[in-house]
Amino acid sequence: MKYFLRFVLLLFSLLGYGQEDLMSFDYLNEISKDEMKYAARKVAFKANPNTVNYDIKYHRLYWVVDPAIAEIEGEVTTHFTANNDMDEIVFDLADNMTVSGVKQRGVDLTFSQNNNDELIIKFPATISAKKLDSVSISYSGNPVSSGFGSFEISTHGSNVPVLWTLSEPYGAKGWWPCKQDLIDKIDSVDIFIQHPSQYKAASNGVLMSEKPWIFGNTITHWRHKHPIPAYLIAIAVTNYSVYKDNPKSLDFDIVNYVYPEDLSATKARTAVTTDIMILFNELFEMYPFADEKYGHAQFGWGGGMEHTTMSFMGSWSRGLIAHELAHQWFGNKITCGSWQDIWLNEGFATYLDGLVYENFEGEDTFKQWRRFVVDQVTQSPSGSTFVNDTTSVGRIFNGRLSYRKGAMILHMLRYKLGDDAFFRGIKNYLKDPDLAFSYALTSDLQRHLEEASGKGLEEFFKDWYYGEGYPSYEAIWSQKESDLILNIRIRQEQSHPSVSFFEMPVPVTVTGPFGEIEKLRLEVSENDQMFSAQLNFRAISVEIDPDYQLISKNNNAVLGLDDDSLQNMISVYPNPATDVLNIGLKGIIQIEKITIYNILGEKMMEKKDPSNRISLQRLEFGLHLVVIETDQGTMRKTILKK
Repeated sequence: MKYFLRFVLLLFSLLGYGQEDLMSFDYLNEISKDEMKYAARKVAFKANPNTVNYDIKYHRLYWVVDPAIAEIEGEVTTHFTANNDMDEIVFDLADNMTVSGVKQRGVDLTFSQNNNDELIIKFPATISAKKLDSVSISYSGNPVSSGFGSFEISTHGSNVPVLWTLSEPYGAKGWWPCKQDLIDKIDSVDIFIQHPSQYKAASNGVLMSEKPWIFGNTITHWRHKHPIPAYLIAIAVTNYSVYKDNPKSLDFDIVNYVYPEDLSATKARTAVTTDIMILFNELFEMYPFADEKYGHAQFGWGGGMEHTTMSFMGSWSRGLIAHELAHQWFGNKITCGSWQDIWLNEGFATYLDGLVYENFEGEDTFKQWRRFVVDQVTQSPSGSTFVNDTTSVGRIFNGRLSYRKGAMILHMLRYKLGDDAFFRGIKNYLKDPDLAFSYALTSDLQRHLEEASGKGLEEFFKDWYYGEGYPSYEAIWSQKESDLILNIRIRQEQSHPSVSFFEMPVPVTVTGPFGEIEKLRLEVSENDQMFSAQLNFRAISVEIDPDYQLISKNNNAVLGLDDDSLQNMISVYPNPATDVLNIGLKGIIQIEKITIYNILGEKMMEKKDPSNRISLQRLEFGLHLVVIETDQGTMRKTILKK
């Protein structure tokens, strides 16, 4: 087929598909995936250090495919700028793909392939640093699928062939010569797909033309003029029915490529895309690719994939539509700069699905969504959102950690910082000129949220993002009959030893006998921390985080004795005291800690599991506050040291 490809490329040029049809050189100025299926799959991948010496500016991608045949032929023309003087250039390409020729401005170049999936091209003369140049690679082969199905041939309906690609995370090199990393987005691309004329081809960007071709073929031309990483370039070919959702509220089309047998049902499902698009525009910013399109292409996989401007869809639930659309901001406009930071793609997309529930159906439904997510996250006592093994596709795209825990981390940041600071920080993150249409790390998001809120978040990310597991809270509460002051002692246990204490504001709801409700926010920063709140009703119950604002599990609130009752069970004498303070107990009660403060509120002494005789020799003369914490509540007593 390689000779046929050269022939059609020649005709392609002669019959009116010249350079002006591709692009003028002004371009130089310019849900979740079914991760558990692949949890055991390992891939020996690291960003190739041999590809860092050049910056890709443009790809002209010409592919010859037939969805009934597991094969691809192609010519990939790459315009690049040398980062330093170059005698050779290396592309990532699977070693089972056969390269038939490489040209530089019409001159044949020497090349070789190795079993490290590298295509090495030698230049006849050194290319100087900062110089723009190009090469054209002709190749063919039967791609070996990897990851989630990088190049797949399947069928639908009445055994109709379908071809689709899904290159995330490491599959692009399996079917075309590319620079497969997360450090160099391609500034713009032209994609030409030659295919049998009974089919249509979907891809990124704007549909420029569908022109009849020889031997019963069609050439479909797509153009995308925004920076894009290799893994987000995709094609899908079958007998698609095509329709547009073209709402007056948007200045661009939503284009849908669906199987004909599903056309009627799918039209009813995709209509909600407009409302979701409007919501995300209002919450964050205008759709980043509004000058091109947004669209869906049905494909033969159970989940979805957020290819830039054209999400590939295996089903049509509102949640999946929202998730893949959300990626156009979080993942496509700003892409995670490391697969360790994949939550910047998947955590955001999952959380934005939750925001659809909040804004379309209200807080009660959003609460149930959070409850489901928290239950999923806490099914295991371990696991961090930070990805510690990027050779495992299943670990990168772990639904519990990268998707759902990532989403709840965002919600907890929103609870901690408040809506105004949270959403302002996210908007600033999206419009940061160093990140927009480029890459970001978790530290970039942290920086913008800190700047928007004025609060340091280092401890938060250390505990919740890098740390594993979750906390379990216990609240021991009591209320004084005399003044209705509620005293709450918060204890915490951690499910995993990687975190000694999860710092986070803890929401507590207090209920009275006649339906009175008081919602408290306790700024918990250490274990066994005491809080007091003035109520205007008698509490009958206390609940820890009943609205599921936090990642936590097995929370418990127990009633202790109030201060007045404890006075009858604990005696402190003598008072005034000299060198020794005696503690007398009545009934079954256990003292857990005694803390003594001076009149300025400074902690002078702390004893855990103390005896009933406390030495006061180190205390200065004057008034002191003795705080006695027991298994049934906390008592405070003022004493005079003589």
